[in-house]
Amino acid sequence: MMTVDQPACEETAGVSIASGKVLPEWIDLNGHMNVAYYVLAFDHGVEALWDQLGITSAYVETSNCSTFAVECHITYQMELKQGAPFLVTSQILAYDEKRIHQFQRLYHADEHYLAATAEWMNLHVDLTSRRVTPWPQSILSALQKFTERQGVLPRPPELGQKIRLNNPVFTGVDR
Repeated sequence: MMTVDQPACEETAGVSIASGKVLPEWIDLNGHMNVAYYVLAFDHGVEALWDQLGITSAYVETSNCSTFAVECHITYQMELKQGAPFLVTSQILAYDEKRIHQFQRLYHADEHYLAATAEWMNLHVDLTSRRVTPWPQSILSALQKFTERQGVLPRPPELGQKIRLNNPVFTGVDR
């Protein structure tokens, strides 16, 4: 996986933060990228974003703080096949003194179609107490710079989606 840091092209949304190629071992019995590897590609994108924000291994070691993902929602839009180049973009939706709400898009890098999206909520955590703790000023400043660079982007249509059937034949829960 390669880290990139550039505005997305006209066919993509967000800031381009990581790229790679679908590896043979990522292919499932259906002949396309297995769901677990979409999550892996998005996770590499999170790590690339963290590097840009200063949430590096050195930061974790010296501050004894890190981030925990507390929620992630992925939508699968189109297949990626073996050898396909891909691009991960990131869009910070919101942040506060302890949290980041971000949205990622996974594109076919050559054909520019949207293959999947991931919506994340991440918390800044003190690893000693295992409690949420405020960001240091350096990371808040990096977040501000990143959001200024990304500019104002439209609300992703996949944002906040719920999984449900409109007219189920059976439901095992109180709806």
